[in-house]
Amino acid sequence: MSSEIPAITGTRTLSLHVNGQNHALALAPDRLLLDVLRGELGLFGARSGCDIGMCGACTVLVDGRPISSCLTLAIQVEGRQITTVEGLAQDGRLHPVQQAYIDHAAFQCAYCTPGFILTTVALLAEDPSPGDDKIREYLAGNLCRCGSYLNVLEAVRACCSPVEKIDAD
Repeated sequence: MSSEIPAITGTRTLSLHVNGQNHALALAPDRLLLDVLRGELGLFGARSGCDIGMCGACTVLVDGRPISSCLTLAIQVEGRQITTVEGLAQDGRLHPVQQAYIDHAAFQCAYCTPGFILTTVALLAEDPSPGDDKIREYLAGNLCRCGSYLNVLEAVRACCSPVEKIDAD
């Protein structure tokens, strides 16, 4: 009995729905989503950082939730809604979170910025008025080597919906 693991060979046509467009791609079943986005679709916002899902540089949204595309096989997200940072702008206008990151200089080298922006979009969809502790906790999986965390916090705060105050009168 052989203990060798058989190699994955051949291709399969996958239907990936990325940034509102359907793509039929012939791919080997072991292709990582990050590599497909960059190599086949020319979407370079998701980046390779640590390759172990710890830095957030490869973050994309799948059905609105942030995932590490460096750990996700393309076949795992077939038929699901995939959003990259390139898909946020609409009608030539930046998404409000993208604009807030610019307005608050929430980047230096910008390598990590797409992952932070997408994670922020997911956070605000879940909780439009998060407090600082929740913002920090939600963004904890995104690392910035330049140390722009205070500006990132300001950018996220700028996007938060004001909490309605109830008069006690």
